[in-house]
Amino acid sequence: METNQNYVLIVLQLLGALSLLIYGMRMMSEALQKMAGPQLRHILAKMTTNRVTGMLTGTLITCAVQSSSATTVMTVSFVSAGLLTLSQAISVIMGANIGTTLTAWIMSLGYNVDLTNVVYPSFLIGMLLIYKKQHRYLGDFLFGTAFMFLSLVMLSNSGKALDLEHNEAVIAFFASFDTSSHLTILAFLAIGTLITCIVQSSAAVMAITILLCSTGVLPIYLGIALVMGENIGTTATANLVALGANTQARRAALAHLLFNVFGVIWVLCIFYPFVNMVCGFVGYDPALGGQTEKLPVVLAMFHTCFNVINTAILLGFVPQIEKVVRWLLPEKEESEKEEFRLQYIQSNLVQTPEISVLQAQKETAAFGLRVEKMFGMVRQLFGETKDKPFAELFSQIEHEEDLTDKTEIEIARYLEQVSDGHLSDDTKQKIRQMIREISELESIGDACYKLARTLDRKQEAGKEFNEQQNQRLLSMMTLCDNALRQMNIVMRGHRNEHDIRETFRIENEINQMRNQLKADNVQAVNDHEYDYAIGTLYIDIVNEMEKLGDYVVNVVEARFGK
Repeated sequence: METNQNYVLIVLQLLGALSLLIYGMRMMSEALQKMAGPQLRHILAKMTTNRVTGMLTGTLITCAVQSSSATTVMTVSFVSAGLLTLSQAISVIMGANIGTTLTAWIMSLGYNVDLTNVVYPSFLIGMLLIYKKQHRYLGDFLFGTAFMFLSLVMLSNSGKALDLEHNEAVIAFFASFDTSSHLTILAFLAIGTLITCIVQSSAAVMAITILLCSTGVLPIYLGIALVMGENIGTTATANLVALGANTQARRAALAHLLFNVFGVIWVLCIFYPFVNMVCGFVGYDPALGGQTEKLPVVLAMFHTCFNVINTAILLGFVPQIEKVVRWLLPEKEESEKEEFRLQYIQSNLVQTPEISVLQAQKETAAFGLRVEKMFGMVRQLFGETKDKPFAELFSQIEHEEDLTDKTEIEIARYLEQVSDGHLSDDTKQKIRQMIREISELESIGDACYKLARTLDRKQEAGKEFNEQQNQRLLSMMTLCDNALRQMNIVMRGHRNEHDIRETFRIENEINQMRNQLKADNVQAVNDHEYDYAIGTLYIDIVNEMEKLGDYVVNVVEARFGK
C-alpha cells in the first residue's frame, strides 16, 4: 500500500515537473517575442532574403525561444498578415526544426549535469530585473530559463525515484515488443505523434522519452520511434492555429507537416542502419545495451541528425514544396459580394501584442484600399464608365458600406484585446493611432455611400447635370481619387518615407474648388441655367466630397501621429 502511495506521489511530481517545463518554455518564448516584437518584422524581412538565410533565421529564433511550435505559429501569423511570403516561411520553418534540437541537447544535459547551480542565480537575477520596468522582459526570460532547468532537475530526480530499471513489470512490458520489427517502430511512431498532438508540446514528450530511455527500460529503437512521432505531432499546433486563417497561412502550416512527414518516410526506409550510425557517433552499441547514461545523448544526436539532413535534402526544393502546397490548397474564388472576413487578422493567431499590432497595421492598410476601391465604384455610378447597370452598382456600394462598418468594429475589437496585454509606450501609441485611422476610414466609407445615395436620388428624380456640372464634378472626383491614393501610399510605407504636405496640398485644392463651385452654383441658379433642385443635388455631392477630403487628412495625420 505504501509503495503504491509512493508511486502516485512520484507520478504527480513527474507531471508537475512536465507542467513546469512547458510553462518555463512558454514564458521564455513570450518574453523573447516581447523583447524583439517591434523589430521582428524588420529582422525577418532582412534575414529571409534567400532560403539559406531564412533557414538560419528560423534556427536562431527557435534556439532562442526554445520552441519550434512558437516559431512556426509566429511564422504562420506573419504569413497570414502578409509580412512573409510562403517561400520565406517554408525556409524559416525548416530552420525551426533544426533549432528545436537544442531543446533535446539541454534535456540530455539535465540528466548528466547538475543544473541547480544555474537555477537559483537565474531566479535571483530575474526577480531583480522584473522590478525594473525597462528590463522586465529580460527578467521574464531568465525566470522562464530557471523554470525550465528546475523542471529538468525535477524530472531527473523523479525518474531516479521511480526506479523503473528495477521494476520487473515495466521491464517485461517494454521487452515484449519486437524492436526488430518495422510494425513495432510504426506503432511507437504513431504513439509519439498522438501524444504530442494531445499535449501540444514535443518538449514534454521528448522529456518523457529521455526519462524512459535513461532508466534503461525503453529500448533505444523505440525511443527514437517516439522522437520521430514527436516531429510529426508538433506540426499539429500550427495546423490547428491555421484552420481559421487565410489560405497562405494554411499553406505554410501544411508545408511544415509535409516537410516532417517526408523526413520520417526516408528515415523509416533506412531506419536500423541510420540509428546504428547515430549510436556509433556517441559510442553506444544497441546490441550490447547498458551504458544508459549515453541514451539521452543518442536521442539528442538522432534528433539533430534527422532534422539537419532532412533540411539539407529539402532546402533546394522550396519552390517545389510551395507548388505542392498551392496545388493541395488552391485559392478560393471570391464573389464580388464575398462574406465578411478580415484578410490579415486572425484572433486565434494572436501571439504577443507587438506582433498583433503588425497584423492590425496590415489590416488597416487593406481597409484603406477598400475605401479607395469603393470611391472608384462611386465614379462608375456617376457615369464615367458603363460596365454595370446603375441598380447593381448601387447595391454593391451598399454592401461595401456594410463591410466597412464591420471592418471598423472587428479591427477595434481586436485592438482592444491586444491592449489588455503589457505594452510598450510605442505600441500603445500605435494602437491609439490605428483606432483613430479606422474611425476616419469608416467615415470615408459613409461619405462614399452618401454620394451614391445622392446620385440615386438624382436617378429617381429623372434629372441630369449639364455638361459644365459634370466636368467640374469629375475634376473634384479626380482630386479625391488622388487624395485617397496618396493616403494609401502613406499607410503602406514608413512615416519617414513620405511627406504629409502633399496630402495637405490636395485637400487645399479640394476646399478651394468646393468654395468656387458653391459660389458658381448660386450664380447659375439665379441666372436660371438650371433649377434649384438639380443645384441642391449638385452641391450635396460637392460638400460630401469635401468632407471625404477632410477624412483623408485625418487618416494621414493619425498615421503621422499628429
